[in-house]
Amino acid sequence: METSPLKVLFVCKGNHARSIMAESIMRRLPGGTFTVFSAGSQPRPQINPFVVRLLTSLNHDLTGLAPKSWDDFARPGAPELDFVFTLSETAANAVPPAWPGNPTTALWTLPDPAAFEGDDVQKALAFADAYRMLNNRISIFASLPLATLQGMALQHRLDAIGQDKGRREPAGVPSAPREDAA
Repeated sequence: METSPLKVLFVCKGNHARSIMAESIMRRLPGGTFTVFSAGSQPRPQINPFVVRLLTSLNHDLTGLAPKSWDDFARPGAPELDFVFTLSETAANAVPPAWPGNPTTALWTLPDPAAFEGDDVQKALAFADAYRMLNNRISIFASLPLATLQGMALQHRLDAIGQDKGRREPAGVPSAPREDAA
Protein backbone atom coordinates (compact mmCIF):
# COMPACT_ATOMS: atom_id res chain seq x y z
CA MET A 1 0.00 0.00 0.00
CA GLU A 2 1.10 3.56 -0.59
CA THR A 3 2.28 5.95 2.10
CA SER A 4 -0.16 8.78 1.33
CA PRO A 5 -3.33 8.71 3.45
CA LEU A 6 -5.48 5.69 2.68
CA LYS A 7 -9.02 6.58 1.66
CA VAL A 8 -11.72 4.75 3.63
CA LEU A 9 -15.47 4.84 3.02
CA PHE A 10 -18.04 3.52 5.53
CA VAL A 11 -21.47 2.80 4.05
CA CYS A 12 -24.87 1.84 5.37
CA LYS A 13 -28.42 2.54 4.30
CA GLY A 14 -29.28 5.90 5.86
CA ASN A 15 -25.82 7.35 6.61
CA HIS A 16 -27.26 8.92 9.74
CA ALA A 17 -26.01 6.63 12.53
CA ARG A 18 -23.46 3.79 12.19
CA SER A 19 -21.50 5.10 9.22
CA ILE A 20 -21.43 8.63 10.64
CA MET A 21 -20.10 7.27 13.96
CA ALA A 22 -17.47 5.23 12.10
CA GLU A 23 -16.36 8.25 10.08
CA SER A 24 -16.10 10.33 13.24
CA ILE A 25 -14.14 7.66 15.12
CA MET A 26 -11.64 7.20 12.30
CA ARG A 27 -11.24 10.96 11.79
CA ARG A 28 -9.84 11.15 15.34
CA LEU A 29 -7.03 8.69 14.70
CA PRO A 30 -3.62 10.34 14.93
CA GLY A 31 -0.97 10.32 12.26
CA GLY A 32 -2.82 11.30 9.09
CA THR A 33 -2.84 7.68 7.91
CA PHE A 34 -6.47 7.79 6.73
CA THR A 35 -8.80 10.09 4.86
CA VAL A 36 -12.28 8.94 5.80
CA PHE A 37 -15.77 9.35 4.40
CA SER A 38 -19.24 7.92 4.98
CA ALA A 39 -22.27 7.52 2.74
CA GLY A 40 -25.57 5.73 2.44
CA SER A 41 -27.48 3.84 -0.21
CA GLN A 42 -30.59 5.83 0.80
CA PRO A 43 -29.27 8.72 2.93
CA ARG A 44 -31.51 10.37 5.49
CA PRO A 45 -31.86 14.17 5.57
CA GLN A 46 -29.95 14.58 8.86
CA ILE A 47 -27.79 12.81 11.41
CA ASN A 48 -29.72 10.90 14.07
CA PRO A 49 -30.05 13.09 17.20
CA PHE A 50 -28.78 10.26 19.44
CA VAL A 51 -25.59 10.17 17.34
CA VAL A 52 -25.16 13.93 17.64
CA ARG A 53 -25.56 13.72 21.43
CA LEU A 54 -23.19 10.76 21.77
CA LEU A 55 -20.45 12.19 19.55
CA THR A 56 -20.73 15.60 21.20
CA SER A 57 -20.48 14.04 24.67
CA LEU A 58 -17.30 12.25 23.56
CA ASN A 59 -15.80 15.49 22.20
CA HIS A 60 -15.90 14.50 18.54
CA ASP A 61 -15.68 17.30 16.02
CA LEU A 62 -18.92 17.18 14.00
CA THR A 63 -17.68 19.65 11.37
CA GLY A 64 -18.48 18.37 7.91
CA LEU A 65 -20.47 15.35 9.09
CA ALA A 66 -23.69 14.99 7.12
CA PRO A 67 -25.58 12.19 5.38
CA LYS A 68 -24.64 11.80 1.73
CA SER A 69 -25.31 9.34 -1.07
CA TRP A 70 -22.87 6.63 -1.95
CA ASP A 71 -23.36 7.72 -5.58
CA ASP A 72 -21.30 10.82 -4.68
CA PHE A 73 -18.28 8.50 -4.37
CA ALA A 74 -18.71 6.99 -7.82
CA ARG A 75 -18.95 10.23 -9.80
CA PRO A 76 -16.12 11.56 -11.96
CA GLY A 77 -13.59 13.28 -9.72
CA ALA A 78 -14.53 11.22 -6.66
CA PRO A 79 -11.61 10.08 -4.53
CA GLU A 80 -10.02 6.76 -5.45
CA LEU A 81 -10.90 4.60 -2.48
CA ASP A 82 -8.63 2.07 -0.80
CA PHE A 83 -11.23 0.48 1.52
CA VAL A 84 -15.03 0.33 1.67
CA PHE A 85 -16.66 -1.09 4.80
CA THR A 86 -20.38 -1.89 4.66
CA LEU A 87 -22.03 -1.61 8.07
CA SER A 88 -25.64 -2.60 7.33
CA GLU A 89 -27.28 -5.66 5.86
CA THR A 90 -29.59 -3.49 3.75
CA ALA A 91 -26.66 -1.72 2.09
CA ALA A 92 -24.88 -5.06 1.73
CA ASN A 93 -27.86 -6.40 -0.23
CA ALA A 94 -28.07 -3.33 -2.49
CA VAL A 95 -26.02 -3.07 -5.67
CA PRO A 96 -23.27 -0.57 -4.90
CA PRO A 97 -21.89 1.82 -7.47
CA ALA A 98 -18.56 1.11 -9.10
CA TRP A 99 -16.10 2.59 -6.63
CA PRO A 100 -13.08 4.33 -8.15
CA GLY A 101 -9.71 2.92 -7.15
CA ASN A 102 -10.81 -0.74 -6.99
CA PRO A 103 -11.01 -0.70 -3.16
CA THR A 104 -10.77 -3.65 -0.85
CA THR A 105 -14.23 -4.21 0.61
CA ALA A 106 -15.48 -5.90 3.76
CA LEU A 107 -18.81 -6.50 5.44
CA TRP A 108 -18.82 -5.18 9.01
CA THR A 109 -22.53 -5.32 9.80
CA LEU A 110 -23.73 -4.57 13.29
CA PRO A 111 -27.16 -3.97 14.83
CA ASP A 112 -28.82 -0.73 13.82
CA PRO A 113 -29.18 1.37 16.97
CA ALA A 114 -31.73 3.58 15.18
CA ALA A 115 -34.03 0.53 14.94
CA PHE A 116 -33.88 -0.11 18.68
CA GLU A 117 -37.21 0.18 20.46
CA GLY A 118 -37.22 1.31 24.06
CA ASP A 119 -37.08 4.41 26.18
CA ASP A 120 -34.50 7.15 25.56
CA VAL A 121 -32.04 5.74 28.10
CA GLN A 122 -32.17 2.31 26.46
CA LYS A 123 -31.84 3.86 22.99
CA ALA A 124 -28.82 5.88 24.14
CA LEU A 125 -27.26 2.63 25.41
CA ALA A 126 -27.88 0.95 22.03
CA PHE A 127 -26.06 3.82 20.28
CA ALA A 128 -23.23 3.65 22.82
CA ASP A 129 -22.89 -0.08 22.19
CA ALA A 130 -22.75 0.43 18.42
CA TYR A 131 -20.09 3.10 18.98
CA ARG A 132 -18.09 0.67 21.16
CA MET A 133 -18.23 -2.06 18.49
CA LEU A 134 -17.20 0.37 15.75
CA ASN A 135 -14.41 1.81 17.86
CA ASN A 136 -13.08 -1.71 18.54
CA ARG A 137 -13.17 -2.71 14.87
CA ILE A 138 -11.61 0.54 13.67
CA SER A 139 -8.85 0.28 16.29
CA ILE A 140 -8.02 -3.24 15.15
CA PHE A 141 -8.08 -2.19 11.48
CA ALA A 142 -5.86 0.83 12.13
CA SER A 143 -3.31 -1.37 13.91
CA LEU A 144 -2.94 -3.80 10.98
CA PRO A 145 0.37 -3.74 9.11
CA LEU A 146 -1.37 -2.45 5.98
CA ALA A 147 1.93 -1.80 4.17
CA THR A 148 2.70 -5.54 4.22
CA LEU A 149 -0.75 -7.18 4.05
CA GLN A 150 -2.07 -7.78 0.55
CA GLY A 151 -4.57 -9.87 -1.37
CA MET A 152 -6.25 -12.72 0.44
CA ALA A 153 -4.29 -12.18 3.66
CA LEU A 154 -5.62 -8.64 3.92
CA GLN A 155 -9.15 -9.71 2.96
CA HIS A 156 -9.09 -12.47 5.57
CA ARG A 157 -8.08 -10.01 8.31
CA LEU A 158 -10.75 -7.47 7.30
CA ASP A 159 -13.45 -10.16 7.20
CA ALA A 160 -12.39 -11.44 10.62
CA ILE A 161 -12.70 -7.94 12.10
CA GLY A 162 -16.27 -7.72 10.76
CA GLN A 163 -17.22 -11.08 12.21
CA ASP A 164 -16.16 -10.17 15.71
CA LYS A 165 -17.94 -12.43 18.11
CA GLY A 166 -17.33 -10.15 21.09
CA ARG A 167 -20.67 -8.42 20.73
CA ARG A 168 -22.17 -7.72 24.10
CA GLU A 169 -25.36 -5.89 24.80
CA PRO A 170 -25.33 -3.10 27.39
CA ALA A 171 -26.38 -4.33 30.83
CA GLY A 172 -30.13 -4.72 31.06
CA VAL A 173 -30.76 -3.81 27.42
CA PRO A 174 -32.15 -6.39 24.98
CA SER A 175 -30.42 -6.86 21.67
CA ALA A 176 -31.08 -4.24 19.00
CA PRO A 177 -32.80 -5.66 15.90
CA ARG A 178 -30.56 -6.76 13.03
CA GLU A 179 -32.82 -5.24 10.35
CA ASP A 180 -32.25 -1.69 9.27
CA ALA A 181 -35.00 0.69 10.31
CA ALA A 182 -33.53 3.40 8.15
